Amino acid sequence: MFTNRITSQDVADRAGVSRTTVSLVLNNTPGAQIREVTRQRVLLAASELGYVPDAAAQALASRQSQIIGLILIRTPQQIASDAFLTQTLDGLLECIHQQGMRLLIDIVEPQHQNETYLQLVRAKRIDGILLSGPRYDDEALNALQESAFPTVLLGQIPGSWFACVDVDNCAAAQSAVAHLLNLGHTHIACITNAPLIYTAAVERLSGYQLALDCAGIPFDTALVRYGDFDIDSGYRQMRNLLESRVEFSAVFVASDTLAYGAKAALRERGRRIPQDIALVGFDDLPFSRFTDPPLTSVRLPAVDLARQAADMLFQMLRGDEPERKQLILDTQLMVRESCGAMLPRSDLVKSGH
Repeated sequence: MFTNRITSQDVADRAGVSRTTVSLVLNNTPGAQIREVTRQRVLLAASELGYVPDAAAQALASRQSQIIGLILIRTPQQIASDAFLTQTLDGLLECIHQQGMRLLIDIVEPQHQNETYLQLVRAKRIDGILLSGPRYDDEALNALQESAFPTVLLGQIPGSWFACVDVDNCAAAQSAVAHLLNLGHTHIACITNAPLIYTAAVERLSGYQLALDCAGIPFDTALVRYGDFDIDSGYRQMRNLLESRVEFSAVFVASDTLAYGAKAALRERGRRIPQDIALVGFDDLPFSRFTDPPLTSVRLPAVDLARQAADMLFQMLRGDEPERKQLILDTQLMVRESCGAMLPRSDLVKSGH
C-alpha cells in the first residue's frame, strides 16, 4: 500500500514557516539568519512527519560543479568600461562564497549567445545562470526555457517566465527627467545607455518620453541619441548632438559611464555644466559624486540587486520555487550640482516598489 510522500511544504505547514525557511534549516545553510526557536520548530516538524529530503531538496549540497555562471551579453570592450559591474560582483561574490561556491564569468558576444548557453548547460560546468543585461532579441533564452535550467535575470524581459531582479527603469528615468522639467528646462536631450535591443535601454527611454508627455512637451527624435555602454559612445553622441545644432538646455544620459564621456564633449566645446547645459546620469557610480561638478544621478542598489538575484537562484537550486519570481527594488535620484539645483537629503526623489 502506497502513502502520499511527505514534502517540504508539509513540514512548512506543520512548523508554520515558509518552504524557504525549511530549506535553509534542513540544509544548514551558512549565513542563514534563522532564530533558534524557529530552527527547533522546523526540526521537530520534520521529525514528527518523518520527512526525508529528496535529491532535489539537497541539490545545492550535491551539485557536481559548485559553480554559478554570470553571463554578460556584451563585447569585451564594453565590459572593460562597465564600472557598474564592479558593484554587481561585490554583491554576488559575498553571497556565493557564503554558500561555499565559486563564480564563473562568461562574456558572450551577441552573435554567440545560443552556442554558449547550450555548451554551459550540456557540459554541466555550472549549476545555475545569472544573466545580466537581457535583450529582446535573445532567442537563445528559449533553449534555457526548454531545458528548465535554473536561471535568474539581472534585468527583465516583459512577459518572460524567467525569475528576475530589477529596478523600475521607466519610473526612475521619469523621475530624473521630471526633475529637469521642474527646474524649468523644456528642451531636454537624451542619450540612451545602450542600443534599444536591450530592455533597460528601452525602459529608460520610455521614462524620458513619459516625463515629457506628462509635461505636455512633444517627443522630438532629433533630441535623442543612442549610446553603446562605454564612455566613448557618450562622448561621440554628445558631440553629435552639439554638431546637429538642435536646441537643448539639459541632457538625460541613461548611464553614468556615458555621462562622463558626455561631460568631456561639453567641456571640449566650451559648454559649462550646469550653467549652459544641465546634466543628469543614471546608476550613481561611486565616482559620480567626485566629478566636477558632482553628477546628479539615479542611484541603483547595485549590491542588493546582485545579492537578491543570487539568493533567488540558490532557492531554485534547493528545489524551491522563489517566493517572488519578479523582484523590483527601489531607486533614488541623488541631486547634485550638475543639474543646477540642490535639494535637502529629505527631499530625494524616490521611485520603484
